Parts: sequence; structure tokens; C-alpha cells
Amino acid sequence: MFSPIVQTRRGVTLIGGARTDRDQVESAVALAPVVAAADSGALSALDLGFPPVAVIGDMDSLDELSTTRLDPSIVHRIPEQETTDFDKCLRHIAAPFILGVGFTGDRLDHQMAVFNTLVRQPGQRCIVLGADDICFHCPASLALDLPVGMRVSLFPMAPVTGRSVGLRWPIAGLAFRPDGRVGTSNAAVAETVLLEMDAPGMLVMLPRAALPAAIRALTAS
Repeated sequence: MFSPIVQTRRGVTLIGGARTDRDQVESAVALAPVVAAADSGALSALDLGFPPVAVIGDMDSLDELSTTRLDPSIVHRIPEQETTDFDKCLRHIAAPFILGVGFTGDRLDHQMAVFNTLVRQPGQRCIVLGADDICFHCPASLALDLPVGMRVSLFPMAPVTGRSVGLRWPIAGLAFRPDGRVGTSNAAVAETVLLEMDAPGMLVMLPRAALPAAIRALTAS
């Protein structure tokens, strides 16, 4: 167990160090008003006018000059190098859900590490926001209210099986694995898509327009 650094009954917008913009952050904060930052994401937060309540990470991306812009009381340095700053943040935030902004679009290795962390921290209801899509770890049972025809992509980060209702191509009987069968470019054929997974490891990717529906589904699961 890890002690929470940020503990709230509201959603948290977590800002990372990859490229983002005011529109992305504003849309996240409108749904998750508590702002936290991962390491150098604090500078993006400050530059965009969203001061964080906490900055969490190993602080290897913040130089001494940068830290002078931050109240020392909100900087929480976790020096171990076994995990990423994103992982450190998820371990120390207690909230109904987290929206991650500034974690995609730059280095591919960083982006893959973020997806890895979503699977390693399955208890967190965290949605990573990209420029066009969102991504989150699928819990054991999920009910998504989506427009008919909306793209629903499933990508396994571990061997996993499951069942679905409301997808054009049902997933029952399929064995997913990262080096085998994946489930990208499926689509909703009903207004409610039901997913059941037999084990952790499946990522769900949806268009950005599905963000409110994804929040409702994850906080209800």
C-alpha cells in the first residue's frame, strides 16, 4: 500500500511532460478539476495557467531554476528508478478517476511505458487522452454507452480472453495476446457495448468524443 499524496472525491487531471495544449488541458479540467503533474509536466501546467496541487516524480526533468517556480510543499520527489513518473503518480493518487494529458505524442518508448503502466495499475480508473483518441485499461466488466458505428479498439498487453455484446465482431472464443490476435477497428452496433474480461491486460481505445461515456462507465464499474 502507498500513502496518497493527492486524495480527493473529484476527478484528477494529471499533466505529463509530452506536448499538449490549452484546449486539451481545459477539456480535461472541465471534467476533472483537481490538477496534478508528473515531473516536468508541472512546467506545462504552469505555462498553461493550471497550477498543480502536487508534483510527483523523480524530478530528473526539472532543473533548479524550474523548481523555483513551484511551492516546495507541493513537490514530492520519489527517487527510485524502477518505475516511471506516470507509475509513481498513479500509485499516489486516490480519486474516482484520473485523466492523463501530456503522455502521448512525443517519444514512442514513453508512450508504450504509459500503456504498460495502465495494465500494471489496474485498480486505477485512469484514461489517457491523445489528440484524437483515449485509452484506458478495461476492468472485469464494463458497460459503455456509445453512438452506433463508433470505433471500438481493443489491444491486449497480456494474454486475455473475454466476451462482448454490441460489437460488430464479438470477441467470445478469441484468445488475445500482444504478439498474436488483437482487436483494433471494431465498432459499436448497439447503443450500449458490454465488455467482460477474464483477466487484466486489455486496453480500450475510443475516439476522443467518447470521453464522458468512458468516465461514466469506469466510475460505475
